[in-house]
Amino acid sequence: MAKNLPSGFRKVTHCIFDMDGLLLDTERLYSEAIQKILDKYGKTYTFEVKLTLMGLQNQQVSEKIVAAYDLPMTWQEYSKLQRDVAHDAMRDAQLMPGAERLIRHLHETKVPFALATSSGEEMVDLKTTHHKELFQLFHHKVCGSTDPDVKNGKPAPDIFLTAAARFADKPAPEDCLVFEDAPNGVQAACSAGMQSIMVPDERVPLELRAKATQVLKSLEDFKPEEFGLPPFKC
Repeated sequence: MAKNLPSGFRKVTHCIFDMDGLLLDTERLYSEAIQKILDKYGKTYTFEVKLTLMGLQNQQVSEKIVAAYDLPMTWQEYSKLQRDVAHDAMRDAQLMPGAERLIRHLHETKVPFALATSSGEEMVDLKTTHHKELFQLFHHKVCGSTDPDVKNGKPAPDIFLTAAARFADKPAPEDCLVFEDAPNGVQAACSAGMQSIMVPDERVPLELRAKATQVLKSLEDFKPEEFGLPPFKC
């Protein structure tokens, strides 16, 4: 099967998924929460700033927002404020198009797959409130903001290398396919020696998509057989 793969694509055996903005529609909810906080200071949360934050761990995000908008608080204070503002909305996070179909397909065809999210364990639990059964299908979850083995957040490769190492058969990085929406995540996958599927916000500049192995408009467009994985049945 490998010899029939599209040019530039390698056969893989394992999949690793980001969560925010890729599997769950949380990026929009985060943007709304951040803007509510900035409203008090007469400031606007721009997409240019958001681009630098996507995929980062909680502390990194909080430090960058405090600095970018010169907010009169510590990153810890900002972090708590954002968590409080976003809490209720995150509980109702909806699945992105194509996410459930792909996850169930990989499970049914016995392809090992893991979650590698910059969110902390508590936030993952909150965001998946209405999707517990689906997220239990993952072989394991690496929650970057609270996992002691993830020393450096994206764009460093730590989270994806940690996720790969926790599969029972410990696949080589080149055997893993990462699914991401953020440039920081794609860079992390690239640094880890892994191929990546990017499903970016349409506003992400073309140059920030360049390192992805493949760029799709939606997970609905993914064709597993292009990476040597079992094709969808229909």
